[in-house]
Amino acid sequence: MLDWWLPENVSTYGRDIDWLFHLIYYITGITALLVFVTMIVFLVMYRDRPGRRARYTHGNTTLEIVWTVVPSLILVILTFLSAPAWSRIKMAAPPPSDFVLQVTAKQFNWQVTYPGPDGKFGTADDKTLLDEMHVPANKVVHVHLRSQDVIHSFFVPQFRMKQDAVPGREIVQWFEATKVGKYELPCAELCGFGHSGMRGWIYVHDAAEYQKWAAENLRAEAVPAVDERTSEATRLAEVVAKGGHAKR
Repeated sequence: MLDWWLPENVSTYGRDIDWLFHLIYYITGITALLVFVTMIVFLVMYRDRPGRRARYTHGNTTLEIVWTVVPSLILVILTFLSAPAWSRIKMAAPPPSDFVLQVTAKQFNWQVTYPGPDGKFGTADDKTLLDEMHVPANKVVHVHLRSQDVIHSFFVPQFRMKQDAVPGREIVQWFEATKVGKYELPCAELCGFGHSGMRGWIYVHDAAEYQKWAAENLRAEAVPAVDERTSEATRLAEVVAKGGHAKR
């Protein structure tokens, strides 16, 4: 019933998150309504009247026990209800996948690194994109999240995913997007004067479209940058070796 004002859920575990959100919302909403109604009733019942004198009361021990025990029981029940989803998403090992990315947060960008053909990070064939991530739909994606400077927060509302990036730590977060589209990736942790402009985009493709994108952007051979002076020296050396004369 509350889905109309939430971002569209496009992840496999979003339904579990939404169910818990709705449950907590209803409990807190009903509690707030009862408190407001009780306050209004008391304002009317105990309003000042001519000839009425105030009297001191120590309180009601039974009532105090009830309003302490009931919220405590609600919190315990919510804990047991949320534990399975929390454990599956955050605590347990992520579902196996061969699609692994490295995301490094820094003021004020997201650096998204794809491993090269060797499947390892930190090698010459890595490919790094700025504020841009491309993934296939219906595929478990592992994100190795790091921070280069301060605490940032990797947040995709449609994926029901939020994970802080902490300096000095590498945290593995996972998701599986179920719908093709373009989704905003803002930073959800105040990280400096440029925080409001720190956002990227996650592009979810169908399988064929992703393969095409990967072939054009990840597997294309990079042309190495050559220093002009080195290039000129090499050319002269080749000419001299052949016994010719170089022209400038």
